[in-house]
Amino acid sequence: MVTEVPETRIVDTYRVACDGGALGHPRVWLRISEETGFVECPYCDVKIIHRDFEGKV
Repeated sequence: MVTEVPETRIVDTYRVACDGGALGHPRVWLRISEETGFVECPYCDVKIIHRDFEGKV
């Protein structure tokens, strides 16, 4: 069985919302760590990366 890689989004802010896009889930507000530069949604596993950390995570 092949498992798909979760989506990755690049953003300009450290506070972001995720609602699951096409699959949908309750909207959650997430805070990107300024140390790691990314956060993962606990519902859909999307990885949200701040633009300053693009290519480093």
